[in-house]
Amino acid sequence: MQSQKMLDEQGRLDAPRLFLLKITLLDSKPAIWRRFAVKGDITLFKLHNIIQRAMGWENFHLHEFIINKVRYGEVGDDFDFGPPLISDKRTLLQDVISRAKTKFRYIYDFGDDWQHEILVEKIMLPEAKQLYPYRLDGARACPPEDCGGVWGYEHLLDIINNPNHPESEESREWLGEGFDPEAFDLAAVNKKLARFK
Repeated sequence: MQSQKMLDEQGRLDAPRLFLLKITLLDSKPAIWRRFAVKGDITLFKLHNIIQRAMGWENFHLHEFIINKVRYGEVGDDFDFGPPLISDKRTLLQDVISRAKTKFRYIYDFGDDWQHEILVEKIMLPEAKQLYPYRLDGARACPPEDCGGVWGYEHLLDIINNPNHPESEESREWLGEGFDPEAFDLAAVNKKLARFK
């Protein structure tokens, strides 16, 4: 798919627009979310990798985007039984999203079924000296991989918050020392995103 050329107010070819995205893990209460900025000329596959780092996932599982009822992901996946996928490695963000306030879906790990809503908060010109992607904000720690989805994560938190629960010690050990579901480290995530700049 070829990139659409964008024009500025004077009708001149312009640099790729900046997309300010807010991604929220659906059904997480209180919400687990991240806000970051990317240029529109990245592929959806690169956006997937940025989301992995911004959210805190480990990229162990399959993923897909659903935009205007069209599925984008890794073409050729032997476990894909739905409607045909369009390659996310050949699709640019700016070619499938053209307006602010658009929402689309990102799904990670079809077993745990981590459903994310992505809101395009703004589309604007990038700042000349800022490197992108750039992380701006967020809340709460990412759930660990393979914990059973949102409901499994909530159950896990109930267990570790009850020192009398028979699985409390084992669950804390599995999560790792110092795991804090309320923790949010902006500097650490920006460091992870730096490899894409």
